[in-house]
Amino acid sequence: MKLANKVAIITGATGDIGASTARKFLDEGASVMLAGRSAKKLQSLAGKLNAGNKAKFIAGDIGSELDVEALVNETVKGLGQLDILFANAGTEGTTAPLEEQTLENFTDVLKTNVIGVWLCIKYGAKAMRNNESDSSIIVTSSGAGVLGYEGGGPYIASKHAVNGLVKTGAAELKNSGVRINIVAPGPIDNRMMNDLATAINPKDPSAVRAAFEQNIPMQRWGENKEVANLVTFLASEEASFCTGGVYAVDGGMTATL
Repeated sequence: MKLANKVAIITGATGDIGASTARKFLDEGASVMLAGRSAKKLQSLAGKLNAGNKAKFIAGDIGSELDVEALVNETVKGLGQLDILFANAGTEGTTAPLEEQTLENFTDVLKTNVIGVWLCIKYGAKAMRNNESDSSIIVTSSGAGVLGYEGGGPYIASKHAVNGLVKTGAAELKNSGVRINIVAPGPIDNRMMNDLATAINPKDPSAVRAAFEQNIPMQRWGENKEVANLVTFLASEEASFCTGGVYAVDGGMTATL
């Protein structure tokens, strides 16, 4: 088991990638604190995972400093330590041209996708610095962190910012025993990407899907479990020389555009 006796936090746990990663972490021997906005959804997920005391949950707002501090503190208190933090919570915001975006939407996206990630790094790293073994922070970015497309201004800006935060974190945590890396999914067959396709072309979302596939050398959308597999590798001591990296799981899309 790659994560035996490790304790992990997963934010955005009730999303498709978060839930798939929670299952993978548990299968690899970790205990997991599931975090998200909805206590009801978290409770349902914990029940489906059927992991007993190895899967706990706490609801809160990832953009709130008090909530993130409480998340880390409750994890250490309830599960004994913190070895892995998967900062996965994110929102796509509203799809619209830059000239039509509202300040409210832009601010909401940045609060979750950038401020939330920074707070996870801030409090996660503090809790991990005294660990005797390898510790790992993994942040969900996106192919949108190195590319752009019409209508996605706030989301794209947030993912570019996240990439910079992680690279800064790698420099600052270099001698701490804490590694920090990015997983950057491309089109993954889940709720967020399918909603994006509908937002881009409400009349024919399948045309958006086909357009994405034309730009993916592997000619398909990815699966949630494929992202979870990469996150698990970065969380494990098998990735002991990996920090500050942006690891794409996109079928080659960003390599060829």
